[in-house]
Amino acid sequence: MKVDQKLVDAAIGFVNSRFPNQPWEGAAALYIEDGTILISTAPAVVNESVSLCHETGAICEAYARDKRVTASVCVSRNEKSEFVVLSPCGVCQERLWYWGGEVQVAVPEEANPTHWRSVALSEVAPHYWRKQFMNTTDHK
Repeated sequence: MKVDQKLVDAAIGFVNSRFPNQPWEGAAALYIEDGTILISTAPAVVNESVSLCHETGAICEAYARDKRVTASVCVSRNEKSEFVVLSPCGVCQERLWYWGGEVQVAVPEEANPTHWRSVALSEVAPHYWRKQFMNTTDHK
């Protein structure tokens, strides 16, 4: 399952309802293997060294349900009230690789980060360090 407009809209809808008109708030939405959408956001913290990514809660929920993540998108509202797509950071890439390089992630278009495309995680990180240790018949 690829990142699609429905998944992006789920993340945007959450931000609009949870953080109305607040710039730089965001959320992530993930598809799990049965088509369910999981949504999460990063909690506000005083000490930035303990902050979490928007994806973390949904990734943990997928793992708790023992379901494969098939697609992930992270969005943030900027100061112009536009939603930009954020590609997964290195830590979230590491978390998503648990389900393999075929997980689809949204990446922003270079010229306009409000536009995006869906790519395989293996395209984002083609030289992922753990690939040589991964069993091709296993999801890990």
